[in-house]
Order: sequence, then structure tokens, then C-alpha cells
Amino acid sequence: MNVYDTVNKLAQEIKNSDEYKNYKKYKDLVKSDTEVNEKIKKFETLRYEVQISAMQGQEANKDKEKELQEVYVDLLAKQNVKEYFDAEFKFNILLADVNKIIGDAVKEVLE
Repeated sequence: MNVYDTVNKLAQEIKNSDEYKNYKKYKDLVKSDTEVNEKIKKFETLRYEVQISAMQGQEANKDKEKELQEVYVDLLAKQNVKEYFDAEFKFNILLADVNKIIGDAVKEVLE
């Protein structure tokens, strides 16, 4: 079996996983609610900006952090959003685990 066949099989296995199916289900649900979808986009943008600032060693922007927290709390009060965030987290763990396994297998040539 060649590597591309194996990767395509892995891709199909991921799409058939509970993590993928649950994440897709809840993502579709929140996307169907325009208000919730816009708030999630705002949350993701704020989270990204706060993370980039922290990674660049910049002083924390307290206003942005407060706004991020407020948007997050507001989102969690919405139906299906907690399930969406939980499903997203579990799916990201699956992808991180797969990436780690592959990375560990080839690390000796990457060093």
C-alpha cells in the first residue's frame, strides 16, 4: 500500500469518527443561527488577537480580554454553543493526536 492510499484511508477514518461527526453536527447547528454564528466569529477573532499579543510578548490588553470573556459567557448561555465548543475541543484533540503520532514517526529526519 502506498502512503497516499494510507492517508486517504486515514482521512476517511477521521470523517467517520464520532469526534468529526459531532463537531460537524454542532457546527452546522450554530451556523444556522446567524446571531450565534456572528458571535462565534467575533469570539474567535478576539481570542486570536489576544493569543497573538501574548505570543509576541506584548502587554495584555485588558479591554480585549474583558470583551473576550464577556462574549464567551454570552455564547455559553446560547443553546448548543457549549456542545459546539466541547465537540470542537474533542475534534482538535483527535487531530493533534494524529499529528503527534505522525511527527513522532518521522522526527529523526526532521531534527
